[in-house]
Amino acid sequence: MDSGKLDNALELSLDMTEEERAKSEELGVGYSPQEGTWELIVKYQGSLDAVRALGGVVEELIAGYAIITIPQGRVEALAAIPQIEYVEKPKRLFFQLLEPLAAACISQVQLREPYLSGKDVLLAVIDTGIDYRSNLFRNADGTTRIWDLWDQVLSPDEARGFLPPEGFSQGVAFSRQQINEALLAGPDALRLLPSMDVSGHGTAVTSVAAGYAREPAFRGVATQSPLLIVRLGNTQAEGFPKTTQLMRAITWCQRKAAEYGMPLCVNLSFGNTYGAHNGTSILERFMDNAAQIGRTSICVGSGNEGSTGGHVARAIQKGEQRTEILSVGSYESALSVQIWLSPVDTYQIVIITPTGNRVTLDAGEPAGTRKVVYDGTQLLIYVGAANPYAANKEIYVEMLPAYGNRYIASGEWHFVFTGVRTATGEYAMYLPSQEARGTQTFFLNPTPQQTYTIPSTSAAVITVGAYDSGSERYADFSGRGTYYVNSSNRLSNFGNVKPDLVAPGVNLSVIGPEDQPLTVSGTSYATPFVTGACALMMEQGIVRGIDPYCYGEKLKAYLRMGAKPIRGESIYPNERVGWGALCLRDSLPG
Repeated sequence: MDSGKLDNALELSLDMTEEERAKSEELGVGYSPQEGTWELIVKYQGSLDAVRALGGVVEELIAGYAIITIPQGRVEALAAIPQIEYVEKPKRLFFQLLEPLAAACISQVQLREPYLSGKDVLLAVIDTGIDYRSNLFRNADGTTRIWDLWDQVLSPDEARGFLPPEGFSQGVAFSRQQINEALLAGPDALRLLPSMDVSGHGTAVTSVAAGYAREPAFRGVATQSPLLIVRLGNTQAEGFPKTTQLMRAITWCQRKAAEYGMPLCVNLSFGNTYGAHNGTSILERFMDNAAQIGRTSICVGSGNEGSTGGHVARAIQKGEQRTEILSVGSYESALSVQIWLSPVDTYQIVIITPTGNRVTLDAGEPAGTRKVVYDGTQLLIYVGAANPYAANKEIYVEMLPAYGNRYIASGEWHFVFTGVRTATGEYAMYLPSQEARGTQTFFLNPTPQQTYTIPSTSAAVITVGAYDSGSERYADFSGRGTYYVNSSNRLSNFGNVKPDLVAPGVNLSVIGPEDQPLTVSGTSYATPFVTGACALMMEQGIVRGIDPYCYGEKLKAYLRMGAKPIRGESIYPNERVGWGALCLRDSLPG
């Protein structure tokens, strides 16, 4: 089916058999084989009554977005409804794992004038949950600082009073009162309120953003901010959440901020590599809308794909030929490759398998699906076209084991590009996030730029990379973004440079569940430094009245203006560290 309203991954998935979809690690996300239904993201205008008449379950979000659950046989009818502008399947999200307070100039404003603590600024952490019993997240009297907790993993149980938030059908929402009652139960707390952080990631992230510890080495940033916590639901057995769950969480947090009449800082320490990385996907557009609602700041990690070899970007001329080599390691059960092309150009692309078999694609051919089998590997290829929400063309290649094999063919896969008609000649390729592929699967000649993950690519969010505060140097794993060119013959829009800044993200001491100390690295842990800093800036600006408009783009501008230089970087902004390293002391309003 090619309706022009469906994203390419959904088009290809609808053309797959149940067996093929079950093998794929990407294309089955959002589909429930037990129910035969799809969970889909839609952009719409007007009423969704026609969707409900189709039998679709509707969850309305913010700014004209909704999540629709609908039988597969009715997806075509859904796309035909005039009020539906675009439909996208959910993608998986991957957490960004791999004396910082002083390095980020935070201690200087916590321990002396203006003595900031994040008081009266909501701080939301959307992650793997939290150990709510920890003293890190309690007031001096032992009561919780967590005002609301939504566990998307738990199943509603009306008999126990376990209900989802109003307007949603998944998970269980717990109030501050319920959390306090559980804390009073001591050893029986988890029986009364069974929400846990199994991986420890969310607890560690929250400890950086807002934990209060007596030991300065483990103290967080916004130590008195009231907390909103979302434990994201799992998508399949591997435990990665979906973009739909993130969109629900953002909507819930903003509704809570409006209910309490408080400014809101949101921390997102995860992302994925699926998309053109140019701000046009449904998730990127949603994040831009969300960041502009109310007194909000949203901080997103740039990911840890900077040195993983998962991205290629080049430009070729008419008649020129260029080969990109993808090394596929052993024991890959499935693998996807995205190829993004300039819409004004025409290319010929030849895929050559490790044994020399060839598949020829013409990027100018009509949109549709092709299926071929070579080297014991099935190639499912969808050739896409520009649509109302994405100008770039996409060719999506899914590799699945065939003939009873458990793994796809390892070795070198060649992608040969020939420019047929070129104005820009630009093309880009992305592999899945490192967490979803083996370490021996990578491009032999990768491009480190534009390796930041989605949704850190959204223009309106604050994109955070990582640096080593010990050596004061950029961390090479940190996802790189777009860069600013200032020369005699070319000027780019410096306002769109990503990342916006970097924060400490190497060998950090944090606290996890059961109050266990951990040493961690990654942009996951750089991001909450900036989220906590935003809460202190909003306290200074909004709560204390020094700058009532200290949110959104203005808050981002303060962060950029106060950023400090780090070793090895001579030009600012750039694609590695943006405008420099976080220095809260110099970023405060007023």
